[in-house]
Amino acid sequence: MKTETQPHLTRGFGLLQATALNMINMIGVGPFITIPLLMASMGGPQSMLGWLTGALIVISDGLIWSELGAALPGSGGSYHFLREAYGHQSWGRLMAFLFIWQFVLSGPLEIASGMIGFGNYSSYLWPGLTARGQQYIAVAAGLVVLFLLCRQIKFLSKITVTLWVGTVLAMLAVIVTGLPHFNVHRAFDFPSGAFAFNRGFVLGLGSATLIAVYNYLGYYDVCYIGDEVRNPSYVVPRSILYSLAICCVGYLALHLAIIGVVPWREGIHSNFIVSDFMERLYGRGAAIAITILILWSAFGSVFALLLGYSRIPYAAAIDGYFFRPFAQLHPTKNYPRVSLLVLGGVSIAAAFLKLDQIVSALITTRILVQFLGQLFAIPLLRKKLPDSARPYKMWFYPVPMIIAFFGWGYVFLTSGWLYIKIGLLTLLVGVLVFFVWAKWKGTWPFKSSQEHESAPR
Repeated sequence: MKTETQPHLTRGFGLLQATALNMINMIGVGPFITIPLLMASMGGPQSMLGWLTGALIVISDGLIWSELGAALPGSGGSYHFLREAYGHQSWGRLMAFLFIWQFVLSGPLEIASGMIGFGNYSSYLWPGLTARGQQYIAVAAGLVVLFLLCRQIKFLSKITVTLWVGTVLAMLAVIVTGLPHFNVHRAFDFPSGAFAFNRGFVLGLGSATLIAVYNYLGYYDVCYIGDEVRNPSYVVPRSILYSLAICCVGYLALHLAIIGVVPWREGIHSNFIVSDFMERLYGRGAAIAITILILWSAFGSVFALLLGYSRIPYAAAIDGYFFRPFAQLHPTKNYPRVSLLVLGGVSIAAAFLKLDQIVSALITTRILVQFLGQLFAIPLLRKKLPDSARPYKMWFYPVPMIIAFFGWGYVFLTSGWLYIKIGLLTLLVGVLVFFVWAKWKGTWPFKSSQEHESAPR
């Protein structure tokens, strides 16, 4: 047992801080730079269907995260859930390993996407900024975040709320200023055949949904810091559902406010659609102000992602599923020192990649193990744990599971052959590496669970 003098994680996040963490993770710079991509995916305002189908998927998935997070609070999120639900000494070893395996790729990519967005949007303030200059700014933002995260969790909770306030202001500023100038005919200027149900419509909606899902990602960030949350059985599900409800409504309102002012045929070619929107309404000064708020929001998403994700290798290393040095905590500030620095360094290196490639790759590599794997963890968990051990139960079980299953499958299958191959190849290589590792370590399936359980650790 840890004594008070030993390094240990501290419970410093309540409901406000947890909801704020999820929201700044979700919003970031995503909706401010991906709305043109989303409109281009379907060629018109009908692309708003992507927000709706994406919301249906993530709300269903959010109910899965809520039940798992309330029943199994702890650092590591999905790693922790998969290991417990599928069994410590059997399939749970494979599922937990595969999650860490895909996370090594998808985690830094997601963090880097916020840095890249920060660098890209900075060029509105400095029109002559080169592509290399944008990358340097992205790296600088990552280094500042890394510096701030080398602190105690109670201090980080205050920063989280501060960043959240700026993020919410950025969204509200666009919605509040745009709606009085909303033009119905401009917003709903549908092209001919916009809703013709054909192969192009199905694939286009799939692409729009993938982009929408990217913007929604992060509603579960609180699950990664479960050991640092106060009263997790109460806070975790509520913070997930509150952040989802606010962002699902907010994104749709944001999209409507923008295309009600900026015609979608112009908007799909804009690199700074929100800044262009504000400049059209109130001039360059107002556009600079909203751009600063967007940069604040992008910085907040990098902060939230790296805070949550740095706890995953730490949790795995504690249990012997990852390299032992990652289990180190700072002796006085109680944060996972090695895990934070390594993950931050890899994410900063990934900031030199392209945003559109990152978005598709990180989602397709994550769907098969994390989202679909957790889906099947629910019935396993319900069989293993009594009702008293599950303080939050999914509404309308098993309907959300069915919706999430077909929703994630749809996003994966319509992402394009390149990204489907990346997702499948990542999974296949991960399985092969696991069996080589298990053979070398003499663990399941090359050693019976009974033998492993009786062996000294």
